[in-house]
Amino acid sequence: MYTADWNSLRNYEIPAWFKDAKLGLFIHWGAYAVPAWDNEWYPRFMYRDETARKGANYFRHHCRAWGHPGQFGYKDFIPRFQAERWDPEAWLDLFEAAGARYVVPVGEHHDGFPMYASRYTPWNAAVMGPRRDVVGELCAATRRRGLKFGVSSHRAFNWRYYTYRDDFDTADPAYAELYAPRHAEDEPAPRAWIEDWYARTQEMIDRFEPDVLWFDFGWQYDEFAPWRPQVCAYYYNQALQWGREVVLQYKDKLPDGVAVYDVERGKLDAIRPDYWQTDTAVSYKSWSYIENDEFKSAATLIHDLVDIVSKNGNLLLNVGPRADGVIPAEVAGLLRAVGAWLRVNGDGHLRHAALGTLRRRAHRRQRRPYDRTGQCPLHGRRHAFHAYVRRAVRHSHGLAWPPGDRAFADARSLAARPHRRRIHAGPGRAVGLAAVGAGPSGGAADAAPGLRTCLRLEAGLGRALGTAAKAAPAAGRPRLWISGRPSPATSLHA
Repeated sequence: MYTADWNSLRNYEIPAWFKDAKLGLFIHWGAYAVPAWDNEWYPRFMYRDETARKGANYFRHHCRAWGHPGQFGYKDFIPRFQAERWDPEAWLDLFEAAGARYVVPVGEHHDGFPMYASRYTPWNAAVMGPRRDVVGELCAATRRRGLKFGVSSHRAFNWRYYTYRDDFDTADPAYAELYAPRHAEDEPAPRAWIEDWYARTQEMIDRFEPDVLWFDFGWQYDEFAPWRPQVCAYYYNQALQWGREVVLQYKDKLPDGVAVYDVERGKLDAIRPDYWQTDTAVSYKSWSYIENDEFKSAATLIHDLVDIVSKNGNLLLNVGPRADGVIPAEVAGLLRAVGAWLRVNGDGHLRHAALGTLRRRAHRRQRRPYDRTGQCPLHGRRHAFHAYVRRAVRHSHGLAWPPGDRAFADARSLAARPHRRRIHAGPGRAVGLAAVGAGPSGGAADAAPGLRTCLRLEAGLGRALGTAAKAAPAAGRPRLWISGRPSPATSLHA
């Protein structure tokens, strides 16, 4: 059993299932999807007559589109949040197609509107708006598919989220359970409010028995300091009773070794010894659904996944459904593209080919985490190939193609361990080895002496088994090269 002190909590160990999962899906869905304008912080900025951090004046937009916040406040979006087309099974079909191993919906965002049946407030999705226990239904559907389920808490910032003015509905005591009681903007949260926050956190833990419990910022303020270890201890002790290995994720204010560190919309520049996670969105602009959104490409998402996994982390990728419950077609297409890549380079092709995860086998050592990572130069440019290493095993992934449809990657390990080197690329590509100074042109004549070259890949399979010489060629270090038509799905496992 854990006690609410950091020394006790350092006995926590990150479970193997999480390290093997690599990809999870995050879901920001709430009444903020109704205005669908600029980003999910609409409930905050609609009450602030100022230019927001992204350059828009939400207050003026709201007055034009919906009316003054005194007459049409955030609460008035809730009846319009109907989720009339929401089908959790359709979501799970898509999430499985994407290759996700765990699913984390927002339990309660900063807006103070839980997406589950909460006994602590009537302002929740089971009573108002959709009139469905969204988190509860999604939890059941996710576990029926054999996936891990999580839930996120953003409530701690609710105390500081809204602005109070006499002419705003936020100042009306009748809505204090949604907006929090009126107070000065810089006033710390009182003990009674924090006790309610802690009770809601316990409620989510007990209701959903989540495999992942994700915390947004907000509990970094000083008044939350004694409560942070209490939350960790409560969650871990409950998990012991369930017989389940769980993951608590945090952004700051927790010491190393007690939970999983999470980086929002960012990555690390090196391998982190302790396992970690990035959470980011398919959208450049918003975590929730908005009109006229701008989305990342499938290649960008795959590059992020490879980079993060190579540095000992997972990717939690967010989507924002529309207010009616449908995931936009463009978002669904991106998820399917990621899943298609994983089916070639991930589990369908031995997951370690892309992500470096090997299932335990008697004749193989466990190869996680990696020892170091780096980007190999490509025709004078960097970041074209991303390589990550453990012991003598090399994994390289083509993240870009040079002019002329030919790529090179440093492959010194091919000389160090010449037997049974597996090389993955795209259908119909030629793969071989050449000396640094040889300048291969696609033919065997350019190959360094002593190296077998020009292995033709089987169409559709995208895999070939190559053999390198037992010693490096005299002309210089060996390099792996590929020629053919560029493809975002290309990867090398050499």
